[in-house]
Amino acid sequence: MTTIRVFPRKTNATPDDALAAINRVPTRRDDADRVQVSVTFDWDIEKAKRLADAWSCVAPVEIGGPAMGSPAEDFTPGMYVKTGYVITSRGCPWRCPACKVPVREGALRILPIRDGWNVLDNNLLACPQEHVEAVFRMLARQPQKARFTGGLEAGRLKPWHVDWLLRLKPETIWMAYDSAEDWEPLLAAVRLLADAGIVAPHKTKRTGAYVLMGRTGDTPQAAELRLRRVIGLGIKTQAMLYDNGRECRAEDMNAWWALRKKFTNAREVGAMVAQTWAG
Repeated sequence: MTTIRVFPRKTNATPDDALAAINRVPTRRDDADRVQVSVTFDWDIEKAKRLADAWSCVAPVEIGGPAMGSPAEDFTPGMYVKTGYVITSRGCPWRCPACKVPVREGALRILPIRDGWNVLDNNLLACPQEHVEAVFRMLARQPQKARFTGGLEAGRLKPWHVDWLLRLKPETIWMAYDSAEDWEPLLAAVRLLADAGIVAPHKTKRTGAYVLMGRTGDTPQAAELRLRRVIGLGIKTQAMLYDNGRECRAEDMNAWWALRKKFTNAREVGAMVAQTWAG
């Protein structure tokens, strides 16, 4: 059965094969047995519905994905994310108020391990040790260096994880600083990585922390302090505007967009991290 997957927008993880259509209506050359519109972000739902209507002339259309509350089932490599991206577990044991994972994916559960090098698990380190080690062994045989863009929970990072990271020499390790309670675990994790030589002046592109901002009560000024606090650790950071700014005051939106633009610019953030090490 031939399936065309339609995506409202292109991201780094969007598949790039011939049966992936990104934000376009069908042409005469499109032929399939079914069409699936995959929606990741809530703000793309209306666009996805319009695309579904447009593609209904090709084949029966289904709309799904995280934004539609679709159940998170087994992971099929290359289907809804690009080849090389891999998910080895679903769900998370935490129920953080800003996170939709517990609602959409439920409790932590283990999936079969497929080949890939960019790990998107919500909380890989919460998995049993035997599963985590199996994932690390899989990453060790891949043609590209491991990337932990889904994030590693700083509070769960242990010396044996670091031993594996030294062997894997990953291209990217991301952690998170979503709330005040995350600061001490992040600080401890960075010290552990620094002691192992993973966080170092010549490796500033390797490790970073996502910083959630824009929830009710947050301000651009307070968020910038958190972002600069991460940079002060000698690691990179990336500003994550919660729910595309839906909880932000309208009069602050220009400041929020400017802050996100500044702290998602890899070159600018890199320069700030380098200055931390130089100073």
